[in-house]
Amino acid sequence: MNSISTEKLAIAYDESLIVSDLDMTIPRGKITSIIGPNGCGKSTVLKAVGRILKPRTGVVYLSGEDIRRLSTKEVAKKMAILPQTPTAPSGLTVSELVAYGRFPHQRGFGKLTPDDKKIIHWALAVTKLSELENREVDTLSGGQRQRVWIAMALAQQTDLILLDEPTTYLDLAHQLEVLELLYDLNRQQKVTIVMVLHDLNLAARFSDTMIAIRGGKIIMHGSPDKVMAAEVLKDVFSIDAEIVRESRTGRLVCLTYELLRGEEPVGKGEMAI
Repeated sequence: MNSISTEKLAIAYDESLIVSDLDMTIPRGKITSIIGPNGCGKSTVLKAVGRILKPRTGVVYLSGEDIRRLSTKEVAKKMAILPQTPTAPSGLTVSELVAYGRFPHQRGFGKLTPDDKKIIHWALAVTKLSELENREVDTLSGGQRQRVWIAMALAQQTDLILLDEPTTYLDLAHQLEVLELLYDLNRQQKVTIVMVLHDLNLAARFSDTMIAIRGGKIIMHGSPDKVMAAEVLKDVFSIDAEIVRESRTGRLVCLTYELLRGEEPVGKGEMAI
């Protein structure tokens, strides 16, 4: 099972330092959510871990190896990353997009082998998309499109998937649909999931571990019970939160909150990433 960690990671855009001195280890076989205010560096960290951004200093380790020393295909065989609101070429069908996930494993002219097709059909079945395989992706609902991208990641046959805001622009039902799918993939297929989420309650509900970031630094890293604490949310979001345990799921939720007046505005002076 592949693992990921960072050591003394610093990430900057031009002269603006977004993340500094970041040491982070992602638990294998678990769901980890990264939370924090706008501009705190959540997506920046995910992009650096996924080798989309080059850090100024420090190292990202993928299964113990410096990710910079690995080829693109080697990384793609070990880790899949889904950015915010990915887009597919117009007219592409569901099965054609999912087939892109086999690229890291192809040779020569990239013709799909019987094994490739078997894996594609498996990814479609696991994500409950088999009946939609011939539909064009741009005709699907938001939740269905997210499932297609997740199926493409599964077709890569990685056991590590990074997702940047997978519930963006989705309504409540489709948010649950996508997160329940990721939860099932983790529990049944043992896929390690790392995702950036804005919704604290959804993060606490579906995660084994939460990482709370502010100003490019980790404020708290641990179980949802440890992170979903009034003092932690005060430090991270400058809010006075009321935390209760929800009876249906048994997870902690932020029931209500108020802005702490007189506190320094969250994200002030930081680049919105």
